[in-house]
Amino acid sequence: MSHESVSLQDIARAAGVSTMTVSRVLRGVPGVAAKTRERVLKTAETLGYEPDPHLARLMQNVRSRKKKGLRAVIAVIREHVPEDGLLSPSYQYVPVEPIRRRAHGHGYAVEEFFLGKDGLTPKRLQQVLRARGIEAVIVSPQSIQLPCAQIDYSPFASVTFGNAMQEPALHMCAGNMTLGIQNAAEQLRARGYRRIGVAVTQWIVNRSQFGYTGGLFHWQLGLPPEDRVPLLLFPQNDISLGFDAFHQWMTIHRPDALITFDTHVPDWLKQLGLRVPEDIGFVAHDWTPEMTGLAGIYQRRDHLAAAAVDLLVSQLSQHEHGVPEVPRQVMTPPQWVDGPSVRGAV
Repeated sequence: MSHESVSLQDIARAAGVSTMTVSRVLRGVPGVAAKTRERVLKTAETLGYEPDPHLARLMQNVRSRKKKGLRAVIAVIREHVPEDGLLSPSYQYVPVEPIRRRAHGHGYAVEEFFLGKDGLTPKRLQQVLRARGIEAVIVSPQSIQLPCAQIDYSPFASVTFGNAMQEPALHMCAGNMTLGIQNAAEQLRARGYRRIGVAVTQWIVNRSQFGYTGGLFHWQLGLPPEDRVPLLLFPQNDISLGFDAFHQWMTIHRPDALITFDTHVPDWLKQLGLRVPEDIGFVAHDWTPEMTGLAGIYQRRDHLAAAAVDLLVSQLSQHEHGVPEVPRQVMTPPQWVDGPSVRGAV
């Protein structure tokens, strides 16, 4: 039997299992008993089955787990730098649960590591990852100091969320906030709002690869000058310290709709005597399903998580490690979510 003619049915007959079991094993789908998985992989290797580029890697993983009791792991690298003001509920990051769900579908476990917490330095983390045999990392920058940028990524398949860490330039997954801002502005315009303001921090602008500023400026090109509200960049990442700047901006420019943080700003509007949505429309710039009382821009972090894991698995299957010559950028379009914090369409 030539290598080219080996089919899943041939492997199934030789291994004494169903074709579906062979398919699940060769695709790395969890839920197959370890002994059965190993028998199928050995049979496929003996018969010379070649079309699946993951086979050699799967065999290596099975042998490694059998000898050392190891499980293939994707490391999620976070940053814990409280003084940067980026760890509060004002900021949303891709949670570990959707990353874990997608990774499990590929046969990987997921573990989080927090740089700066409990004395974990970039150097120490590299030692831990090397000792554990971990070669796939997802980087989630959460600090302006960016300790994650100090890691040597040459041994790893890697991907990052957002554009906060520009060097080293890894493969990146992010929401397309240029499109998100434009869609939100169009939705607000359809509801009769005319002076639409955006109030965020420099960190948010940088992380979105200038998607907020670019989306807003592009939208404003088609507006009469009297309807253009300048962007408010809060002076600090700690939103709780931004009331004075916000108050001054509101007094001068008087927007009738806001795209901004779900934290602090709603209370500030109450302090200013403004009712939502009667006096001003309110849109959460980074909406999550828990924000049932707000309209917002939903960045679909479950899809960002899936894209990052898929991009990692693709690198591993091609034996790609290190900083890429040309980093790929996977952009997920955000979704407008209607809510009671804005008026109905007119």
